[in-house]
Amino acid sequence: MHEDRESECRRWRAMADLLDGTAEDAPLALLGAPLAEGSLTPGRCDLAPQALRRALARVSTYDLETGIDLADLAIRDAGDLDLKLLRPEAAFAPIRDAFAPLVARHALAVMIGGNNAITRPALHALAGGLGVRLDELGLVTLDAHFDLRDTDCGLINGNPVRALIADGLPGSHIVQIGLQPFANTARMHAFAREQGIRIVTMAEVRRRGIAAVMEEALDALADRVAAIHVDFDIDVIERALLPAAPGARPGGMMPADFFLAARIAGAHPKLRSADLAEYDPALDVAEISALTAARWFAELVAGLAGRIGMRAAAAS
Repeated sequence: MHEDRESECRRWRAMADLLDGTAEDAPLALLGAPLAEGSLTPGRCDLAPQALRRALARVSTYDLETGIDLADLAIRDAGDLDLKLLRPEAAFAPIRDAFAPLVARHALAVMIGGNNAITRPALHALAGGLGVRLDELGLVTLDAHFDLRDTDCGLINGNPVRALIADGLPGSHIVQIGLQPFANTARMHAFAREQGIRIVTMAEVRRRGIAAVMEEALDALADRVAAIHVDFDIDVIERALLPAAPGARPGGMMPADFFLAARIAGAHPKLRSADLAEYDPALDVAEISALTAARWFAELVAGLAGRIGMRAAAAS
């Protein structure tokens, strides 16, 4: 018995305890962007930010494998934007304007969607927050899809990458990881190649391993850009293991690889912003997806902790 320590009989310190709306000097900031309009598959991904926060109460701050304890790391919780009934075109400025100051102030700013249309304003916020041009940024996506649908019908969750290229983001500054067969079109694939996008299929991820793929993607971009944004579309994960992703397909990424990709990204010095998109809590079963999203966030934070010099806790 350890009488000098607070009992963990009923509860331990959780990731949710690190969230603090007043922690303006925290290394990491969290913003909810519950954008649901403009989704190809109607759903309730607007519920995701609050579902993630609730699930963080079940995730410990201690990483058994590395000995890192995040208990003393504050996370600024900037709350959720009011995006109800706003389509991506109308939501663009509110998202950009709320996210840019977080990028400017914190080592890492994380946006929780909402659908994947949040990625475009996130990149513009990254540029504005750092005072650089869009063509000085890099984008990595973990996604089953190219998100290169045409924009003639307006902005949707299926075309943020296409819209960003039209805005001036060079295709050569984009790496797309986890793309799956029978989930995209030949024309999208041809456009991606024409634009110089680095394409990494799910088969290549399985063959080479996510660590090698992710490290190569980040390091290759780091030589050419001022900062990097990573879009984690949760539908890249194997559908059988993630019921709350309406766009997920059989044959997707294993959750463990998704987590490792997040930790590697969080540790990279050029990563300044990230988003999680396409998580629909209304479709969840037994909190599988909620706990997956919460673990993803913890891994991203752990990567950042290593970057800023947090060390493993002393053995008890």
